[in-house]
Amino acid sequence: MSTRSKVFKYEVRNVLRGRAVLLFALCLLVLTEGLLWLGGGGARAVVSLMNVVLYLVPLLSLVFGTMYLYGAREFMELLLAQPVDRGSLFAGVLAGLALPMAMAIAAGIGLPFLWHGGAGGGTAVVALLVVGVFLVGIFTALAVLIVLLFDDRAKGLGAAIVLWLVVAVLYDGALLAVIAAFRDYPIETPLLLLTLLNPIDLARVVLLLSIDVAALMGYTGAAFQRFFGNAWGIGIALVSLVLWAAIPLGLGARRFRRKDF
Repeated sequence: MSTRSKVFKYEVRNVLRGRAVLLFALCLLVLTEGLLWLGGGGARAVVSLMNVVLYLVPLLSLVFGTMYLYGAREFMELLLAQPVDRGSLFAGVLAGLALPMAMAIAAGIGLPFLWHGGAGGGTAVVALLVVGVFLVGIFTALAVLIVLLFDDRAKGLGAAIVLWLVVAVLYDGALLAVIAAFRDYPIETPLLLLTLLNPIDLARVVLLLSIDVAALMGYTGAAFQRFFGNAWGIGIALVSLVLWAAIPLGLGARRFRRKDF
């Protein structure tokens, strides 16, 4: 068995032993089941779950990932004292941290829809699960990068919370200010580019288009529908989400290889 596989299995067991991820999966399952029973249909449940996935999943991925990795530093230092490849160790730790969170989303949201026969959710449920997994990967990679950049635990945790506030709250406020200031000008293309620069906004657009409510977004919804509502647009959205995970992952891997623990 390779070093990467051994580290991966150890990290998965260690993450699950902490029960925080299991509790998150249980909360998602109860919430989804309640929405399906009381909400009147799968489409309404997806709309209600959308904000949970867009805001809570990035926050938990950042905070839990940051706290877990700071706690695991002594273990990583011990392994690095052995003849262990740093690349394999980095990949095993990251995969072992991200996979349980992704499985929690898949189980907590997917299982209720599965035993309700889909509940009319259709492709919107699939889009919700795919976007949730992407967000876990993106913000777990960002958590790893933060831990490698800040040796102090308090500074790292503060940086993680500030990052979430920027991408989840402040960025949208700035975007609305830009739209209001330049509402008399053709800002369709800059608006699309600004959306690609925020993974949460990009994920929101993909979900809104999957449940076909872009018409309720007015001018911006029409622009997003024209750009993302075809095969090319969906491909660009998925590639952008992959890049959002790959870039911090690559920077983190480079930092991990050079860092003196």
